[in-house]
Amino acid sequence: MMGKQTPYLGNWIHSFPDHYQWSNATLVCKGMAPWGAVAIGEIDQVVQRLHARINEPQAWWEEWCAMGERLEKTADLAAREKRDATAGNYYLRAGNYYYTGERMVPPGDQKTDIYKKSLRCFHEGLKRRYANIEFVEVAYEDTALPAYFMKSPVSKGPAPTVVLFDGLDNCKEMSVIFAGVELAARGFHTLAIDGPGQGEALRLRNLPSRYDYEVPARAAYDYVASRNDVAKDRVALMAYSAGGYYAPRAAAFEKRYKALVAWGGHYDYHAAWVERWEKIKSNPAGSATSHFQLPWVLGVPDMETAMEKMKKFTLAGIADKVECPILIAHGGSDLLTPSSIAQQLYDNVGSIDKTLKIFSAEEGGDHHVQVDNRQVGIDYICDWLQSRL
Repeated sequence: MMGKQTPYLGNWIHSFPDHYQWSNATLVCKGMAPWGAVAIGEIDQVVQRLHARINEPQAWWEEWCAMGERLEKTADLAAREKRDATAGNYYLRAGNYYYTGERMVPPGDQKTDIYKKSLRCFHEGLKRRYANIEFVEVAYEDTALPAYFMKSPVSKGPAPTVVLFDGLDNCKEMSVIFAGVELAARGFHTLAIDGPGQGEALRLRNLPSRYDYEVPARAAYDYVASRNDVAKDRVALMAYSAGGYYAPRAAAFEKRYKALVAWGGHYDYHAAWVERWEKIKSNPAGSATSHFQLPWVLGVPDMETAMEKMKKFTLAGIADKVECPILIAHGGSDLLTPSSIAQQLYDNVGSIDKTLKIFSAEEGGDHHVQVDNRQVGIDYICDWLQSRL
């Protein structure tokens, strides 16, 4: 299962062969295609324009935001004319394009302005396309975390529920679609939540990430357990990408979760970032992450301070405390986090019922958190959860 694989590296994966940062971010956007939240033709238009401006850093957000603005105007017109389903589709695509553009903008007013446009479009799209989504607030310390509760239309009575946190780059608006929709079809409710250091919680509420993610995970469990439509003894915890650290850490200390999905395995997240930081310094375009991302997420001024803070982000001495069934889903050709790290998590986790799924190039989904084919990733995860809850 852990043998060496030959990754598929065609144009679908690498829209910009000499600029991995742009390629990876484009692929994340493409990954929303199975749910109609982006259009491949629109993405290709942006990509072709960017090829002509490959040496202009600002071209990234200018072109993605131009596409977002064009679609937002179409959505606004459709909304005024009460063509709500059509408006919803355009809003969702605009939201994804704005969010893709915002990714490369350093923290500041411009980034915040683009994000607010993205969030506005996402909100308008979600409420028109998904009547089974509630916009909710999860009490957290002296504030609250923003979240969506997607109810399953096929569940009867109190239903099993998945609490879903993001990673380092994505947001609840994306995950409630690519995961929540599939879970809902199988009888699961989903709480898609922006935890500390994620999405809206970071951008509009100034809540940085923390190593002890059991604190927000406990708040999320308390929220879902307070609902009459949730089966309190059938709640799972899932997180993806950087969440492959957050979720096992949380489940190690919050025992009320009955199953755990690390969608992209991590073990020593600090060690992973030591390698990434060297790559960023030597070739910024060759890294998936911008130089400003980690300090911003952690709420510190620079990478040196961020790397020091990251030393607590490890599952050494923690993973063995996980007791519930765990699925570790990982891409065999993951260029961000080698599959050997997922194996390390698997070897050290304390659960008796543990599964390590490494996706191959042949079946698809062999890149980071199956972003090259999210459908195969979430289908496998949903089937695993059904068999456990």
